[in-house]
Amino acid sequence: MSDQVVPLPQDLVLLPLSAVPGPRQLAEWSLRGPVAFVDAEFFGGTGSQRAQVWDQGRSVLGPLVREEDDPMPGVTPISQALRRLGVVKGEHHDEFDAVGLGRHRDTEDWVTSAE
Repeated sequence: MSDQVVPLPQDLVLLPLSAVPGPRQLAEWSLRGPVAFVDAEFFGGTGSQRAQVWDQGRSVLGPLVREEDDPMPGVTPISQALRRLGVVKGEHHDEFDAVGLGRHRDTEDWVTSAE
């Protein structure tokens, strides 16, 4: 696990990971509070998203997947996960924007911004 914690708005933190943790690890982490695993891959405006939320040691949302060739109307998987964590979009386009997840494109950039 990375030790680079990145503060986000609305009392959230982002923990950029170089390796995907297993469901058991995420469930264990969620014993201390809700945890969302989110993943996005975009290039040229198209891409895919994955999200799942754990709380109290069990999965409470997802896994949600939206692949590159799927239409993206409505709420995206990541925004659904953020809603489950209590994020309010307010005047922003969606929950993803409300917490600033569009600031960086690569995991490495998030790690650097935490230093």
